[in-house]
Amino acid sequence: MVNLVAIQLCSVPDVEANLSTIEQQLKMLCREEQYLVVLPECCLFFGGKDAEQLLLAEKTHHQAELISTLAASLSNLAIKYNVYLVAGSIPLLSEDKNQFTNSCCVFSPTGEQLARYDKIHLFDVNVDDSEKNYRESRYTQAGKQTILAKTSFADIGLSICYDLRFPELYRSLRVQGADIITVPSAFTQVTGAAHWQALLQARAIENQVYIIAAAQQGIHVNGRETWGHSMIISPWGEVLTSLEIGVGLISTKYLPEKLAQVRRSMPVFEHNQFTVNLK
Repeated sequence: MVNLVAIQLCSVPDVEANLSTIEQQLKMLCREEQYLVVLPECCLFFGGKDAEQLLLAEKTHHQAELISTLAASLSNLAIKYNVYLVAGSIPLLSEDKNQFTNSCCVFSPTGEQLARYDKIHLFDVNVDDSEKNYRESRYTQAGKQTILAKTSFADIGLSICYDLRFPELYRSLRVQGADIITVPSAFTQVTGAAHWQALLQARAIENQVYIIAAAQQGIHVNGRETWGHSMIISPWGEVLTSLEIGVGLISTKYLPEKLAQVRRSMPVFEHNQFTVNLK
């Protein structure tokens, strides 16, 4: 039986420090069990300037090896702790070299990269907090396609943070066969308090999937404050486990029979009169 895990972080603009924190959490897992572990958005670098993320993407990009050193470090953790790792998001240098993609890489317990999703919806928003103005598109290149990571136990749909406000993305992932959808995030304190849980439960209920939402939480080096409240939600919309504040992990069992029962008893996809245009 597979355990679903979300790790909550308060990441800093220091890759090695964040890797150490993630590893401390992974050490708490039982080596005899199977895990799907989800990390937050910007898991290896957060709390600095967006321009610093571009510099990090440039510094860690190795064209000859076809994998960034950031991705390699996360792959090594998946191997070391024998877990499926949905590695939040990291900055990867885009083709034009002037921007980076905010990318979620998924690794198997053998370290194989099973999938990579580039965040589609960029957070260009004014928020009533200390930051005031967010413009991800200044340095980030938006992704262009939905991505599913296929494993022996489930098909996993990938999304990142602001994607959560766009139900069409989640419906597309469900139509493609998603059983679990992951939501690595760094919701602001203001928007998180207002909408985080409601949106997560809605996406789980309307698509009849498990939702694993791993979040950043706390006051970061640059003063930005993130909401936290990492949670795992059932296909019926129940919050199975959550962590409001602090660094830590939450875990629950993945029950495919529960998934099947919900879909059988409420066959909304058979009744749906609308179609999704997959791109």
